Amino acid sequence: MSAPKRYVTRVRGAKDSVPVDIEDLGDGTFALTLGGRRHTVDARVLEHGAVSLLVDARSYDVELDESGDEVQVLVDSEVVTVDVADERAVSLRAGAAGFSVSGKVVLTAPMPGKVVRVLVAPGAEVTEGQGLVVVEAMKMENELKSPKAGTVVEVFAKEGSAVEANAKLLIVE
Repeated sequence: MSAPKRYVTRVRGAKDSVPVDIEDLGDGTFALTLGGRRHTVDARVLEHGAVSLLVDARSYDVELDESGDEVQVLVDSEVVTVDVADERAVSLRAGAAGFSVSGKVVLTAPMPGKVVRVLVAPGAEVTEGQGLVVVEAMKMENELKSPKAGTVVEVFAKEGSAVEANAKLLIVE
């Protein structure tokens, strides 16, 4: 048994985040407190990688695809994208989020590298935190995210091209 660990979750498109406390009870069983309600969860990883969950005596087969702090969850033939962050990550985000971004924003390369993928096209509506461009630098892929919700008005980045530090990649308005 371990002390509960707190996570903060937000379903993509939802306005509010929800705290979730997870306590490992051992042998694949967890106590999950969500929205003030405690649930007992029995989790088993299946041979093909999906997870079988028994939540308060109701059975679910769930497939998960993790990408950074985001998890795509397939349950009951529906895919939901959830941002999941532990308390430390939430504190770091809060320290960096003391302002809101408005107006035209030029997304630039943080360091020299190579554009691996461009995830949006001009005219695309984007949400705050949505991935826009993937740049490889120092053998690591970095997904650059939108600092605000808005519309992509111009894309300068081209897949496979080299970029210098502070090179314009795209504009969100």
